Amino acid sequence: MGVGSILKEKVVVVTGASKGIGAELARQVAAKGAKLVLAARDVKDLEAVAGQCQAAGGSAITVRADVAVESDCLAIMSGASLAYGGIDVLVNNAGATMWGRFEDIEDVSVLDRIMRVNYMGAVHCTKHALPYLRASRGLLVGIASLTALTGVPTRSGYAASKHAMRGFFDSLRIELDGSGVDVTMIYPGFVATGIRENAIGPGGKPQAIDPVDPRKAMSVEECARITLGAMEGRKREVVMTARGKMGVWLKLIAPTVVDRIAKRVIKQGS
Repeated sequence: MGVGSILKEKVVVVTGASKGIGAELARQVAAKGAKLVLAARDVKDLEAVAGQCQAAGGSAITVRADVAVESDCLAIMSGASLAYGGIDVLVNNAGATMWGRFEDIEDVSVLDRIMRVNYMGAVHCTKHALPYLRASRGLLVGIASLTALTGVPTRSGYAASKHAMRGFFDSLRIELDGSGVDVTMIYPGFVATGIRENAIGPGGKPQAIDPVDPRKAMSVEECARITLGAMEGRKREVVMTARGKMGVWLKLIAPTVVDRIAKRVIKQGS
């Protein structure tokens, strides 16, 4: 089977598909001839991405959904089943982030929203997709972050949610051993997406400015390309940057050095 045919005619569900990594990954997967189920809150952007996927050679339906709401997660998977008869791949990509030192956050309930989107959203989507994935011997994908591997200043709630996501999927992988369902975890570094433009600041409101220099970030196209390759290879996990890979090993022998690196990276915005 050629690489280009692995996802052909496969049913691929992508959450957070209206922009950023989710939208670009959907376009690249569509070019492989896949059947897309695109979910997000922004209907207008979602429909635009669906049109791009169809133009790229795939088919696509959209489901307006907020993954922080379990009934919406169920609606996504039910829509996939009704439209295509099942699910082969679930990409848990929907996410919310934050900027700000924990002690400066005026209302810590904003961290609850981040946890409900990043962690519980993935949990609920996976719960409702799993019967279909067992039937198809399919693939679960979690789009996490390097903050799932180490603490990062000004991202305490975001890092916590991604740590939870990592623990959940690493545990689930073991439970699913022998079922035919594989779990792939993706750990990107800074990526030039729209997610940080809507980051929650210390006052609990969206930030107007993205403090990360997009010129120093990985392009969304490259991030999606690497993720697509991991999906096709059903890889266990991918740590995308050289600095991230170094940090994984360095944390085992010199964790305080990793702390200093994380502090410097955030201060420099790259």
